[in-house]
Amino acid sequence: MGKWKTTAAALFAAMQVVAAAAQNDGISRQVLFAVDRSDTARAVSCYRIPAITTAPDGSLIAAIDERVPSCGDLKWSRDINIVIRRSTDGGRTWGPVERVADFPDGQSASDPSLITDTASGTVFLFYNFMDHDRARDVYFFHVMRSTDNGRTWSAPEDITSQVAPEEWREDFKFLTSGQGTATRDGRLLHTMVNLQKGLHLIESTDGGRTWHLLPAAIVPADESKVIELPDGRWMVNSRVNEGGMRWIHISEDKGRTWTSSPHPDLPDPGCNGAIVHYPCCGEDDCLLFVNAADPEQRRNLTLHRSMDGGRTWTPVLTIVEGDAGYSDLTVLPSGDVAVFYERNGYSVNEAAVIPKNKLFR
Repeated sequence: MGKWKTTAAALFAAMQVVAAAAQNDGISRQVLFAVDRSDTARAVSCYRIPAITTAPDGSLIAAIDERVPSCGDLKWSRDINIVIRRSTDGGRTWGPVERVADFPDGQSASDPSLITDTASGTVFLFYNFMDHDRARDVYFFHVMRSTDNGRTWSAPEDITSQVAPEEWREDFKFLTSGQGTATRDGRLLHTMVNLQKGLHLIESTDGGRTWHLLPAAIVPADESKVIELPDGRWMVNSRVNEGGMRWIHISEDKGRTWTSSPHPDLPDPGCNGAIVHYPCCGEDDCLLFVNAADPEQRRNLTLHRSMDGGRTWTPVLTIVEGDAGYSDLTVLPSGDVAVFYERNGYSVNEAAVIPKNKLFR
């Protein structure tokens, strides 16, 4: 690992050339990842699939695919690695680009996702992995851990055999990019898509040391996010590639059974979005959701709010009026919200910090 010797300082300097911070109606926006054509040492085609989390110390960790030499997804690209940037001041400034999952040509790591477990002080970084030479078209799942708020990471661990039955080996399956969640009773939850067999949750009940599959399939669903509601129920908010809207699935029995419903008040073109419980407004049932809020095209990145535990939704503000793709969001200790998203035909990946006073106008 570590086949490119580009220094962190050089990478940071290159990113600073293309990064820009701007103020728009009180929202701070900053480009975190964009292709630098002047960097001849590293012919990056694009950065895709953003994920962001708030670490136990309140710092931000933003992770994304670095795709070389094409912008193709894992199945079609032999050279994808996971890179991150960190902010220790609420998203005002960001540290250098760090390559944390770096494999030789022919082995690719894609679709980063994160879980922050404040109980243990651990941040988990997941990604999907493929060895194009020795196991082409076979999807594996890796996890890395950080106990120092993203400054250093453990070696990758392959958890595929723990969560995917052997008869699924050849199936098109992947962990959803973005975030999983930690529940109040100490469980860690994440979503895994099997295009042949439906969406499933994977779970750890021992602080992430081991993982297992919950057998109940959730349909209809593609890339999805899971959260725990204040009353202890679990909610999965799902991309569905037909119908132009999100679906929401509720479990009252820790994932053994699910009740599903479409949500026309959350338009969606078939794109990954993100949901969080927002604890900073004195309303237990407040949720925030972000996605490309158009029933047909990936555009109009919009933040929605629910004050009744996800039964109904209201648009709060449009973050990007035009082209926008995948997105993720996290709540800062201040109550501000950070949204990390793709825009401009996947050529720019930007973070917007939204002040809490704009969430409840």
